[in-house]
Amino acid sequence: MDFNSVSMKNLKIILLSCFFILASCKEKTPQPLPTTTVKPSKTDLNYAKGFTIEKQANGITILKITSPWPKAESAFTYALVPKEKVATITLNKDDYDAIVTIPVQKLVVTSTTHIPALEALGVLDKLVGFPNTDYISSPNARTLIKEGKIEELGTNESINTEMVIALNPDVVVGFGIDNNNKTYSTLQRSNIPVIFNGDWTEETPLGKAEWIKFFAPFFVTEIKADSIFKTIETSYNQAKTLAIKSKKKPSILTGGLYKDLWHVAGGKSWMAQFIKDANANYLWNDLQETGGIGLSIESVFDKANKADFWISPSSNNSYKQLNEASEHYKKFDAFKNKKIYTTTLSKGETGGMIFFELAPNRPDIVLKDLIHIFHPEVLPNYNPVFFKPLQ
Repeated sequence: MDFNSVSMKNLKIILLSCFFILASCKEKTPQPLPTTTVKPSKTDLNYAKGFTIEKQANGITILKITSPWPKAESAFTYALVPKEKVATITLNKDDYDAIVTIPVQKLVVTSTTHIPALEALGVLDKLVGFPNTDYISSPNARTLIKEGKIEELGTNESINTEMVIALNPDVVVGFGIDNNNKTYSTLQRSNIPVIFNGDWTEETPLGKAEWIKFFAPFFVTEIKADSIFKTIETSYNQAKTLAIKSKKKPSILTGGLYKDLWHVAGGKSWMAQFIKDANANYLWNDLQETGGIGLSIESVFDKANKADFWISPSSNNSYKQLNEASEHYKKFDAFKNKKIYTTTLSKGETGGMIFFELAPNRPDIVLKDLIHIFHPEVLPNYNPVFFKPLQ
């Protein structure tokens, strides 16, 4: 064998091997990582119709109130900006009705219906002011009032704006029947954000209760709010299912006389829905009104003089008061049979009506009260919270 030919052959093999080794060791060109787009996420709202919440990719939460009051012609849009992003994000103030830095450390609310939501979320200690604190019934809130941690701000019609400005809250949560509120305008001119809350415009029990999610983004407690509402929703639906087991469907009368007209709940109202879900026959269920409606005493008597139960007889809390208010009342079977129930007997320490404060937030308790009244065999050992027998 020729030595030179073998050596040349081996050399080629060696060189070829080195080439492949070097090629395999060569640093690969970095490939770009796949890009992902963070989409805005909307808060799930299954019952409430008056607001929406959307978290943007940049961390800002957009809160839109579409029903600040009945038949509102325009919506209000608010931007909630995380404190750590304030210095890096520029917003056009003309695009928003208010911009709030979150989490909120101090706030003022203006309706007792706001109190239970703050308490449930564990942020009641952030409340620094309220108009007419005597209306508040929550024991925890009353303790804070006594300690001077929740300031008295006058009345809703004429809030003491100087006191509010001195408190310097991060936000004022207000409500109104229209957009002509001089108090709120004064606060806005002082750079205090005012946010409208329209929980009272909702027409369904669970729709009102779902407004706990309205408060959540102000304190970054969205997960907690969702959990609380799911518990209330489950409790409500379980009670509703329980009521259906009763074979009886009693007839129901509501309201009472005011200035010669008997005001009953409309057939599409909050209260009418409670009665329906409690498996009872509301006698004005066919009316399309979502609020109250005034009727003649004659038409009410013709339809409801034989009604099995009568609930919420105006502000009267005893049969004696009812009889003194009008001689017509004692002609109804519900009066004769002592089947009248009222919420006026359930009051807080300073006379506030517990029903008006807590009921919108806890519709499951309201429903259980009514089921116990209409179908005592279904919830025999239940102790009503809001509705009590007329004295």
